[in-house]
Amino acid sequence: MVFSMQRAPDPVRRALGVGLFLATMGLTGLAQAQGTPIRLLVGFPAGAGTDAIARTLGEKLKDVLGVPVVVENRAGAGGQIAAQALKAAPADGHTLFLSHDHSISILPQVVKNPGFNPATDFVPVAGFATFANVLAVSGGTPAKSIDEYVKWVRTQRGGKETIGIPAPASIPEFLVKMISDKYKIDVQPAPYRGSAPMTADMLGNQITAGIASVPDFIENHKAGKVRIVASIGARRQAVLPNVPTFTELGFSNLEDLPYYGIFAPVGTPQPIIDKYGEALQKVLAMPDVKQKLTTMGLTVAYEPQGQFAGRVRSYTQTWERIIQSSGFKPL
Repeated sequence: MVFSMQRAPDPVRRALGVGLFLATMGLTGLAQAQGTPIRLLVGFPAGAGTDAIARTLGEKLKDVLGVPVVVENRAGAGGQIAAQALKAAPADGHTLFLSHDHSISILPQVVKNPGFNPATDFVPVAGFATFANVLAVSGGTPAKSIDEYVKWVRTQRGGKETIGIPAPASIPEFLVKMISDKYKIDVQPAPYRGSAPMTADMLGNQITAGIASVPDFIENHKAGKVRIVASIGARRQAVLPNVPTFTELGFSNLEDLPYYGIFAPVGTPQPIIDKYGEALQKVLAMPDVKQKLTTMGLTVAYEPQGQFAGRVRSYTQTWERIIQSSGFKPL
């Protein structure tokens, strides 16, 4: 076979040169990322459910990637501080953000100036799980169902009570309003800086109920220290087969499940994104990882970049309609 050595036209040479340059830059960035510790930002305090998830995945990602993965807690404002840190980070593959739906889909709708725009500042790497927000009551009440809790609030609290939420202007806050409207009682949200301090107050009977994710409550629920009495989603959670969904209880528009995923700064080279997505897929296939995340209340399922981006868009649109119809004004 004879290969022509004829000089290519200038436009072709320029296009090939640009492509080669971009590929080289991407592979160079990948090599750098492979030799440098990775920061895995988490928007909630150590000890919270999201932190535990990040540390479980980070330890295994370290083994797969061959570099340290350091979980960095940037707690506060419902993940807003961590999201701002991701935006400010160089797009070199050294910084990632493990987040659930609140920081990505909800905050930009409820805060006037969040300091970031997920659509333009972030790129999804991959999704790895869905979960459910749930209502749990503390041991300071005798309630074993949402109806019993509502009856207790009416008879013991004069129809007025507060329910803890991990962050203001969050899905749990909108759920509190739905509960108040449906049952005609005056329950108000009590915002915390994350689920860990909220749960601590529930265990100390400082508040009688809270709304957060299954991972935030599941261990204390199993130990009988709190009682989960309702869950969002179209179906009951596998880890909570005896807990009814809000839909079963007569609520509407609460079928879509929140998500967990990993994000990178926009502009991160695609070879790096692909590498991290492949590594996450390998970690999720490990039986011990899947079992641990499942017992924490997650439904584990790897979603590649494109599929996960579609989930984020759809979920964001669903809650955009709910938030707008509630009359909520951005803070």
